[in-house]
Amino acid sequence: DIPVLVSEDIVISQPAKILNFLRKQKYNADYELSAKQGADTLAYIALLEEKLLPALLHTFWVEAENYCSVTKPWFASRIPFPLSLYLPGKMSREALNRILLTRGGPPLYSLTEVEAQIYRDAKECLNLLSKRLGTSPFFFGETPTTLDAFVFGFLAPVYKVCFPRVQLQEHLKQLSNLCQFCDNILTCYFRLTVSGHSPAGQDTADANLQKLTQLVNKESNLIEKMDDNLRKSPQHPPRKLTTLKLAAAGEESSLLSRLSP
Repeated sequence: DIPVLVSEDIVISQPAKILNFLRKQKYNADYELSAKQGADTLAYIALLEEKLLPALLHTFWVEAENYCSVTKPWFASRIPFPLSLYLPGKMSREALNRILLTRGGPPLYSLTEVEAQIYRDAKECLNLLSKRLGTSPFFFGETPTTLDAFVFGFLAPVYKVCFPRVQLQEHLKQLSNLCQFCDNILTCYFRLTVSGHSPAGQDTADANLQKLTQLVNKESNLIEKMDDNLRKSPQHPPRKLTTLKLAAAGEESSLLSRLSP
């Protein structure tokens, strides 16, 4: 399950469990919220999971072009073999089953009808979020809260990933304040450059690539030297093996008697 938080030797997955862990460690982004704002946070999170999440699952895992050209290659490249051959397909099937179980009841019987409905719901959810955000930098003023983290986690992948089929992405990009919201968080908390990498992360990647290139070159030179040495070494004709003959029974007994003390 994602997202995953690693704190020393503790590994925690799923948003709710991560938030509970952070609160126990005295990290609470909602400390200054009023009771009404806290209730609004829970209501909007429930809205995101009911209305927006099915469309995200479909965009990433069910839409064939997006899955084959983006999602599957990306996840497979980060999963060790042989799980990389199995897990992406399993996750795709689970996403489709979740959509059909939660949204496939009457009067929506076909997958086409379900797809149309979940994208309508997602667009309405985005419109509502845009209206709620307005011109504020964050949903409850000048400081980010749990709701901002949830909304960013849902919107940023749709906003940034380059998909062949971009139905939901096109609608999101029409809502300029939500796009600005994502850009502000990326700039303030992830410090992405135009190339999509943080400066420190890019330096590390360049250094690792340089080390890998040097290692490959050294290995290549070593193999070439070994090959040259083998070619230059004197070639000796193969030796004939001495043929061994079995002694007769009498000769064998005589030989053993001479060898015995």
